[in-house]
Amino acid sequence: MALTPARTMPGVLELLPLDQIAFQRMLDVIRRNYERFGFLPVETPVIEYADVLLTKTGGETERQVYFVQSTGAMEQGEKPDMALRFDLTVPLARYVAEHEHDLSFPFRRYQMQRVYRGERAQRGRFREFYQCDIDVIGKDSLSVRYDAELPAVIYSVFRELNIGAFTIQLNNRKLMRGFFESLGVADAEQQTLVLREVDKLDKRGADYVRDTLTGEAFGLSAEVAQKILDFVQVRSTSLQDAFDKLDALGAGPESMEQGRAELREVLGMIRDFGVPESHFVLNLSIARGLDYYTGTVYETTLNDYPQIGSICSGGRYENLAGQYTKSKLPGVGISIGLTRLYWQLRDAGLIGTAQSTVDVLVTQMDEAQLPAYLALAGELRGAGIATEVVLEGGKLGKQFKYADRAGIRFVVVLGENELAKGVVTVKDLRREDQFEVARADLIKTLRVELAQAEIDR
Repeated sequence: MALTPARTMPGVLELLPLDQIAFQRMLDVIRRNYERFGFLPVETPVIEYADVLLTKTGGETERQVYFVQSTGAMEQGEKPDMALRFDLTVPLARYVAEHEHDLSFPFRRYQMQRVYRGERAQRGRFREFYQCDIDVIGKDSLSVRYDAELPAVIYSVFRELNIGAFTIQLNNRKLMRGFFESLGVADAEQQTLVLREVDKLDKRGADYVRDTLTGEAFGLSAEVAQKILDFVQVRSTSLQDAFDKLDALGAGPESMEQGRAELREVLGMIRDFGVPESHFVLNLSIARGLDYYTGTVYETTLNDYPQIGSICSGGRYENLAGQYTKSKLPGVGISIGLTRLYWQLRDAGLIGTAQSTVDVLVTQMDEAQLPAYLALAGELRGAGIATEVVLEGGKLGKQFKYADRAGIRFVVVLGENELAKGVVTVKDLRREDQFEVARADLIKTLRVELAQAEIDR
């Protein structure tokens, strides 16, 4: 019988164990920081009813959705009525609407699960990937103070991940809309089209964007086009500089004044949350999809690797679950696309493989002493030290080689000589040295060594 080639579909990230450990530790850091700020865990099914999932989507998003159908339904010619979730926000909207009367508001949730999109297969684009979201949902209203809290959470996450200098960039959609209105660009659809062109500024340059905005498709005057370009190129260098540049925009319609006031409050409170001014800036080019967010918007970038793009983004929305309930549920959220972030960081050489989750390997020198090895391993595990035992004998060098390839740093040898002297030999494969320790002192000694190894990591 011919063998079926072992293969995975394009767009999935399948890792070897030590890489998976590194990925898992990033998940652990994110989860730990989300919980540290008082967010509660939520999980939703990977499969949702298609009509629920696609309520607010259309066009490109719907074309990327994976529909789900049983073989029996296919044979009967039925259309699929279920689909894989493509993000965690729409399932959250359904979740809050369905459980509204059982939740406490403001509802603070974090969710770290896989999502699925039919992305075109290319380098760094994934069809299955982890998103790590936090959201705060209010009932009827939600203070913009929560908009300031989320950057504090993100600062805490990325500082602990230790992946280099980063900057959280902020803008406000009301400010953008109001500014466009003041220039005569009042139609929401036209604003969206203008922003799409402005988004090409870094790739195509100011001249290209200016020519497009003043061309037949938009018909804006040269003066208006230049004012738009000047607006989206505003960046701050400090908190006071951000305040000064907001004031320098001049007066505008009500929405612009609301956006300016919200930005001033959010920026000031981010500092009060303890985020250094060097880690957050005003950036009036940040838009985050004009048709979705209604107020504060965020993007986070690595200072030394701008080519990676945004590693974390989100913003304020006026009514999360308006398609599912008559209740008004405003919220603010932010998301880390962990799969793509991990892949980009590894590709840039910023993270490598991790040490094994196994702390110690107990070797087998004599099969007759296997009960003693198992007893020793049991003692180590009872002391909270993750321990593996070699259950099939062999040359000691081969056992050391196995530990090295598996990423296990400490190897314990309990041979005839050690048993006679009442000691254990411990070999540190990373430092390439070994030492003897009294059998009764092994746990204490290993704890010290493991603690130092954690510091060295």
